[in-house]
Amino acid sequence: MQASAAPHTLLLDMDGTILDLAFDNYFWQELIPRFVARRSGRPLSATREEIESLYAQYRGTLEWYCLDFWTARFAIDLRALKAAASQRIRYLPGARQFLAAAGRERRLILVTNAHGDTLALKAALTGLAGYFEQLVSAHELGLAKEQPDFWPALERRVGLDPRRSVLLDDSVPVLDAAAAYGLGATIAIRRPDSGRPEQDPGAHRSVRDLADRSLPALLG
Repeated sequence: MQASAAPHTLLLDMDGTILDLAFDNYFWQELIPRFVARRSGRPLSATREEIESLYAQYRGTLEWYCLDFWTARFAIDLRALKAAASQRIRYLPGARQFLAAAGRERRLILVTNAHGDTLALKAALTGLAGYFEQLVSAHELGLAKEQPDFWPALERRVGLDPRRSVLLDDSVPVLDAAAAYGLGATIAIRRPDSGRPEQDPGAHRSVRDLADRSLPALLG
């Protein structure tokens, strides 16, 4: 990106970009299946398979990220369960340092699919709100970031100049939607979960995490 078109606004995802996705993977893929299997008396492997199949039906929709929706489906107080496991919530390597430096030069907006209550819990535990001009949950707009109509709604909400805005996110479908809308640049995070291997960034430019030394050059 040339200096004349240097981005004014950085849009950052929360889980898998700033915060370690290891917590969310543990919560949804390990803790909930164990809880459901123990309550039902059914084998954990079969319970996990059923739950993964159920997740797949809603992937990419707002319901997939909605605490209220899954609380009703599982008949579990997911807010209480998430709070009980919250000691696992942590920043990804270099995230705080990046936010502190980037915020001195650019407008920072957090844009997450997470439910507002999840956002509030994580913000309270990590202090991440202090780095951002605004925190936006997709639930406030009624659309997931994967959906094309999310991006014009976000532009109206926060006053974006799309051409001078950059999105950093670990979700390729989200990055695809943002690129199709016309954001100035999209950058994929290849290692959103510190305990798992790097993932394929698709057609997007990418960095391992926010500590990646190549990131400043990508931002221009």
